[in-house]
Amino acid sequence: MRLATWNINSVRLRINLVLDFLTSADIDVLCLQETKTEDKHFPAEAFTEAGWPHHAIRGEKSYNGVAIIARKPVTAISHRDWAGREDCRHISAQVEGGIQVHNFYVPAGGDVPDREANPKFGHKLDFLSEMTSYFAANRPERSVLVGDLNIAPLPEDVWSTKQLKNVVSHTDIEREGLIRLMNDGSWHDVVRAYFGAAEVLYSWWSYRARDWAASNRGRRLDHVWTSLDLADSVSDVQIHSDLRGAEKPSDHVPTVITIAD
Repeated sequence: MRLATWNINSVRLRINLVLDFLTSADIDVLCLQETKTEDKHFPAEAFTEAGWPHHAIRGEKSYNGVAIIARKPVTAISHRDWAGREDCRHISAQVEGGIQVHNFYVPAGGDVPDREANPKFGHKLDFLSEMTSYFAANRPERSVLVGDLNIAPLPEDVWSTKQLKNVVSHTDIEREGLIRLMNDGSWHDVVRAYFGAAEVLYSWWSYRARDWAASNRGRRLDHVWTSLDLADSVSDVQIHSDLRGAEKPSDHVPTVITIAD
């Protein structure tokens, strides 16, 4: 099974890009974040006609939104509201092989890394803390956690750990919080494990860069974790950085894992 995660930054705007990717990369299960559309406007028909007829979607107008798209049936569809808000940042479903997929879009956290001065940053920290408590109490088995977690936890996940030390997404409190979530929740970072500790990895490049490829100031904000019982089942990992150079791209690119269970 080939499973991908991608913050698409509007699924309706980029539906053709998504469909081309599904076909060219031979994806079985696609998890999208920032779909930015209400469920009634989600392009379900286009996915169905292309050969991906099974969907778990949860969206709202203009913001947030998550979806799981699959070739084979998805079951046990559910979601949780985190940090006291109903803002369409999580959906879960069981896909082929009896694997439970949790698809998250963690809040970005604003620009100021201070919860008193910036409520958005406080919301992000609370969201992360609640995720940690939940998975620590509900140990995952045959599960995958994916999504735009909006944190680059390691120095090798950013273009300059020194210059980004006090920038939201790479502050110490966020980095430590994400690693705590992974450890306390018994998750395994299969992307980092596959490429090794020293490999510099990015999945996001800002729109603000005049030439994103030349400056290459990226961050690894998008993650794929498996429960410990699936850690040895991942046979391949790919980060499709070429899609950052597509026409009208998302600022994120897909990360794909192959599970040979």
